[in-house]
Amino acid sequence: MRTLVVALTVVFALVLPFSASSQAQSALPEVPATGMVTMLDLGANKCIPCKMMAPILEDVRKEYQGKASIVFIDVWQHTAEAHKYRIHAIPTQIFFDKQGNEVLRHVGFMSKKDIVQVLEKLGVK
Repeated sequence: MRTLVVALTVVFALVLPFSASSQAQSALPEVPATGMVTMLDLGANKCIPCKMMAPILEDVRKEYQGKASIVFIDVWQHTAEAHKYRIHAIPTQIFFDKQGNEVLRHVGFMSKKDIVQVLEKLGVK
């Protein structure tokens, strides 16, 4: 029993400081962005559908730079954000209009075509 307690103490000593420091090092962007349509993708860097969406989000971010804010938050690293946005499954995309109001929420993989369609409906060209 004593060996188990020592082993668990070592595991927690190794895991907890790493998690806390990784959260502190990566500041989260403003969501929703002031005066700009915002797409927030909540997922995890190790989630398969999230990994499939990563290049899509990067393309959309580049194409709509200065026109819309495209934000990804890893909720496995930033667990408070999962609670803040009431996330029950990942990936989850939340779209905000220019006034900062949530206008659409989608759960699961989202194609570039579908993302662009929502952005255009929100007036982003």
